[in-house]
Amino acid sequence: MLSPIRTQSFEPTVHLDGGLDAVLAMPCACPRFARDEEIFGEGETADYVYQVVSGAVRTYRILRDGRRQIDEFHFAGDHFGLELGEAHRVTAEAMTDTTIRMIRRGALSDLAARRGDAARAILRLTAEGLQRSQDHVLMLGRRSACERVAGLLLDIAERTHAKAELDVPMSRQDMADYLGLTIETVSRTLTSLQDEGLIALPSVRHVVLQDRRALERMTA
Repeated sequence: MLSPIRTQSFEPTVHLDGGLDAVLAMPCACPRFARDEEIFGEGETADYVYQVVSGAVRTYRILRDGRRQIDEFHFAGDHFGLELGEAHRVTAEAMTDTTIRMIRRGALSDLAARRGDAARAILRLTAEGLQRSQDHVLMLGRRSACERVAGLLLDIAERTHAKAELDVPMSRQDMADYLGLTIETVSRTLTSLQDEGLIALPSVRHVVLQDRRALERMTA
């Protein structure tokens, strides 16, 4: 459920890239969510499109047997919750203390109908989401556990603009539920990468990419 909306002043950490941010000129609510707090639930009416201002978000579905499958991780600047239908297909939760920008879906549709640049930006967001979903399916079907974990670390580094040191917002269980592995396999794989000198693990949520080129070769 949504927390009470609190408009606020803050220094945005999103990156304007000439896309949807550049064409939106409407006031937006920016509520804050605590770690593990639900932003919206699967099946709820999709009244808004969301953008991560700061923090990180996971989106997931609960399978019939009770297992959780994480669909995607979203970082500062990322949009999520853009649906074709009237309801959300996934649940969204904050992984850390997170600020979210909420854009009313109706206003966004009206803007897209009036402005070609807004329509193109929305189309690009949709295409990017589809591409990431396709890459995720390929990873689950064709890569080893070591390749999956290495690929996730590199993806986090790229999307958070980190060079070598990563503050990883997700838990080992989050990683397992995204990669289609058990938490034990994720932990063993991280230890193996550390033993090989490819990464260092100063703490549970901090990773140092010691040999990024080797990790990239592993996932090529």
